Amino acid sequence: MSSHKRAVDAAEADRAPEQVSEDQRQRTVFKTGALQNAILNSANFSSIATDEQGVIQIFNVGAERMLGYKACEVIDLVTPADISDPIELLTRAQALSLELATPIAPGFDAMVFKARRGIEDVYELTYIRKDGSRLPAVVSVTALQDAAQAIIGYLLIGTDNTARQQDEAERKRLDEVLQQSLLELNQAKTAAEEANQAKSDFLSSMSHELRSPLNAILGFAQLMESGTPPPAAAQKDSIDQILQAGWYLLELINEVLDLALIESGKLSLSPEPTSLVEVLADCHAMIEPQAAKSAIRVYFPMLDGPWLIHADRTRVKQVLINFLSNAIKYNRVGGRVDVRCTKATSGRTRVSVQDSGEGLSPDKQAQLFQPFNRLGQEGGGQEGTGIGLVTSKRLVELMGGRIGMESSVGVGSEFWFELDTCADDAGAIEVVDPRPTPALRPATGACTRSLLCVEDNPANLLLVERLLQRRPELRLLTARDGRAGVELARSGQPDVILMDINLPGISGITALRILRADASTAHIPVIALSANAMPHDVEKGLQAGFFRYLTKPIKVAEFMDTIDLALLSTVKRDKPDSTSPTDAPP
Repeated sequence: MSSHKRAVDAAEADRAPEQVSEDQRQRTVFKTGALQNAILNSANFSSIATDEQGVIQIFNVGAERMLGYKACEVIDLVTPADISDPIELLTRAQALSLELATPIAPGFDAMVFKARRGIEDVYELTYIRKDGSRLPAVVSVTALQDAAQAIIGYLLIGTDNTARQQDEAERKRLDEVLQQSLLELNQAKTAAEEANQAKSDFLSSMSHELRSPLNAILGFAQLMESGTPPPAAAQKDSIDQILQAGWYLLELINEVLDLALIESGKLSLSPEPTSLVEVLADCHAMIEPQAAKSAIRVYFPMLDGPWLIHADRTRVKQVLINFLSNAIKYNRVGGRVDVRCTKATSGRTRVSVQDSGEGLSPDKQAQLFQPFNRLGQEGGGQEGTGIGLVTSKRLVELMGGRIGMESSVGVGSEFWFELDTCADDAGAIEVVDPRPTPALRPATGACTRSLLCVEDNPANLLLVERLLQRRPELRLLTARDGRAGVELARSGQPDVILMDINLPGISGITALRILRADASTAHIPVIALSANAMPHDVEKGLQAGFFRYLTKPIKVAEFMDTIDLALLSTVKRDKPDSTSPTDAPP
């Protein structure tokens, strides 16, 4: 340490304590004065101090900048209330009067009422500038007290609230825009749902209206085809043309309705562990007549085990039948079709159908899976709608799979789809014998049994009458509406009931509920025979409790087999138990 520093320290130590305290006090006063000057000269906020009566005594630089007044124009002349929005002060006075349960006068009293009672008070108000414009501000009010705790004035520190109010206004505007957008979105959604429902209702109605006349056309044509004596050669050719055109029209109706359901999001699927062995067996039986007619050999794989995939069985069969039908339709005369099943990557199973046809050029491959595009085959001899592949693609994708094709001109085409593989024990599916089991039909001449047909369409009713003329053991009862059908069922006690769905008075489903609720008719099997053929119609009917749900146009063999199954169920129900006391030996 230098000798000079030691000398200074010694001098400080020799000073009287009173002198040191005075120096510290002066430094504190100086610092406080500097802070006060900084506050008074700050341009970032207004600082307004008043006396106890509210008359302005201090008006800092920030107040001058924000409000446009010079300090000399307000000091000792006005109160802060005089440069504030009077309506706001009146509203504040009323609100405080309610809050504090005491009358409060508008004006400066309303501005400092809480601060006068030692309550922290920060609020929003609007100053009126010298030029008459408005300044939104956030103000903090504090009561100023002397040493004896007596109030000697008030300090109002304000900050410009314009930016925040603009932000809030913009946020409010955006909220309103958002709410309006949500409202419009909900309205659009409601309109879309209503349009979809209207479309669904229209499709259901159109399906019904088209199927009803087709039922008569195809039904009577099948009757003539299988009649006794058989039709002559020329007649058979004519009947074949009617049947071919009728079934093709039905196929077109089904494909258009399927595509419309998919597009509208109304198609329901029931994915479950499905045996490819069973699906292939069903498809083999269904496609064999078409293949034989075209002299096409179709080869199906011999699979070991059930080969389970996660899919909707009916829709997988629909896709595969479409592939097979196209492979036969667009094949060479005497060609072949090969069906293959392989385990694909990523836990999927691939099913492919390869034909020996002409194949497709790259430009035609690019046009595949487009609705109503038959790739130039419109003038060919093969019928088609051009939407089968589109529907197949959508169905496979809805089941979580993928679909594709490869083709070479002059060699042929291979169409394939992949779906998720299930473990072999998934769902404990039992693989059944794919060969059809013949229906048990009562021998002609057996005891007469009765069938009630509830149908309002004369042509459809006549068709049923003609069909049942081939079954002399069956006695036909008829009713033209639901209520008459219920009464005839109660009085006539038929063995089986055929029930249309769209009936005058009450629907077929309502009639079924009445029959099920009546102990005298609850046991009678009721078969739905309806032109309501949309998937949800069939599902609704089966859930309602119909024994079977047949759709129009009817297929004669299926119709007869279903009646036989219903009759067989009543025979089994009525047959006495072989171990019952009535059958015991005396």
